[in-house]
Amino acid sequence: MSKESDMILKKTLKMENVNTNSPSVLELEHDQIPSPPSPSASSTTETGGWRSVRYIIGNESFEKLASMSLISNLTVYLLTEYNLSGIFVVNVVQLWNGSSNIASIIGAFISDTYLGRFRTLFYGSIASLLGILTITLTAGIHQLRPLNCKDRPYCEKPKGWQLGVLFGGLGLLSIGAGGIRPCNIAFGADQFDTNTEKGRGQLESFFNWWYFTFTIALVVALTGVVYVQTNVSWTLGFAIPTLCLAFSISIFLLGRNTYICKKPRGSIFSDMAKVIVAAYRKRNLQASGRTFYNPAPTFGESYLLVQTDRFKFFDKAAIIVDPSELNDQGMPRNAWRLCSLQQVEHLKCLLGILPVWVTGICGFIVMDQQNTFGVLQVIQSKRSIGPHFKIPPGWMNLISMIALSLWIYIYECIYIPLARKTRKRTTRLTIRQRIRIGILLSILCMLVAAVVEKKRRDLALRFDSFISPMSFVLLLPQFALSGLNEAFAAVSIMEFFTLQMPESMRTVAGAVFFLSLSIANYTGSLIVNIVHKATSQRGKKPWLGGHDLNQNRLDYYYYIIAALGALNFFYFNFFASSYLMSSKGTTGTTEVQPGMGESSEPYDEEKVLDITGTGERPPVRV
Repeated sequence: MSKESDMILKKTLKMENVNTNSPSVLELEHDQIPSPPSPSASSTTETGGWRSVRYIIGNESFEKLASMSLISNLTVYLLTEYNLSGIFVVNVVQLWNGSSNIASIIGAFISDTYLGRFRTLFYGSIASLLGILTITLTAGIHQLRPLNCKDRPYCEKPKGWQLGVLFGGLGLLSIGAGGIRPCNIAFGADQFDTNTEKGRGQLESFFNWWYFTFTIALVVALTGVVYVQTNVSWTLGFAIPTLCLAFSISIFLLGRNTYICKKPRGSIFSDMAKVIVAAYRKRNLQASGRTFYNPAPTFGESYLLVQTDRFKFFDKAAIIVDPSELNDQGMPRNAWRLCSLQQVEHLKCLLGILPVWVTGICGFIVMDQQNTFGVLQVIQSKRSIGPHFKIPPGWMNLISMIALSLWIYIYECIYIPLARKTRKRTTRLTIRQRIRIGILLSILCMLVAAVVEKKRRDLALRFDSFISPMSFVLLLPQFALSGLNEAFAAVSIMEFFTLQMPESMRTVAGAVFFLSLSIANYTGSLIVNIVHKATSQRGKKPWLGGHDLNQNRLDYYYYIIAALGALNFFYFNFFASSYLMSSKGTTGTTEVQPGMGESSEPYDEEKVLDITGTGERPPVRV
């Protein structure tokens, strides 16, 4: 080793009191790495634990009841109360959903870097309350909406300022979602000491109870509140979730003296930006034979990722060109010029999941169709059950949830126990198998939707009726297939994200998942507008657009989405699937140092029951 390299190594390891005769950082055993401090060590016995979590679960339950009451029925509200055309409604809903998901990533960055989870949750809740209050006012004050339409499709269009008020409320709701979505589960997890067996058990119970209360709130929102909105009064139907959200904030503040509030430690997204900038600045350097900056793990870290051979360009960010780049404590003087190998490997982990991430976007586009065009189909179908009752269109989303829940029950409670008895071992479907099945189900969903839409439209035209005599029951299969697509593909993709990321990047996995939802929303809106413009030429009626689906060819549009799903299937099988974890727990050339926070045993999907390592369930998009 040269004098210069020896000097650099001494300076790098100075802060850890490691001399040059000790093993390198990557050779340290697991028990030699300092353990992260326990959250409870710095807090009194009166904070954290179930004493705090009961307030967090109560807050989350009422918040979800409020938000899902609006999301589930927004398409119907815009169509019936604002007299908007179908294609405009689809654009509004998809762009709003996309903005909310992108806001989640911004909220995660602000929380991790500046505000912390408590304040981000509080400010997000306030923004959501103001947003849903604005939507309630649009329902209660008739001057904020156009006149009710009795002769469709000849309806008064909303004025610009009326749409401005509406979009202002939706914008506040997106800001609120950005503060709430990335922080609610993580803040609850902060209340437990996961360094103890008792704390890990409590954390697992917390996620189970969180998911249970979330499901109950969702069922109430999709049945009771949606029914009030559709059949009783929009004003009352929006006032109920407004009061629920105000109540959720009150519950959250009642527990403010019991919470463990961790300080923001900085966002990993900013570290990734530093790696990109530093690598670009050193783009002309050769990485081979160089000394890399790779300090020992600090408190709060329990593992090191091994340097990998893929995306080698970014390794240049960790090259120590001159000893003066490090200060007396062995830290970089300019974090935008010198990064650690661990920061580089974190970026590589993110880049390694992108091919599968692209696969997920197409699957989410299919699910979006049922939340928009699927609901429009229900509105123009026969919804009567008996002489006095009509199914609210928003209830159809329950079918997707029931299908998803039913499959999970069959898989976990029937298939796996039966396979264990017959094969004498637990046999679980691999991530690759489940994603393939999900993509095929998404294609089938669109094909079924196209066939049913043609039948609905033909009957409506035959009887010259805005409402087709076809029963809504024939629309149930496409909603069920959408739920099964989610159960197979969406959950599996989130599982892959979580398993691929090291423990410190588990929140990044959720952020990336939300980003894929956002891209799917924007892409779906782009496809709708392209189809509308392309089919509006030469004086022919467009496939999409207007107030009446009977004058459109929605079935043709569904075939286009099915074709996109077929392309996605080939893309996944011949390219993206190669990035999935192999039986040895690697993707490509990514490896994790055994004994440093990740299991040294070969990865076996049959053994993976807790996919996050903390008892957390994967986010399920509703």
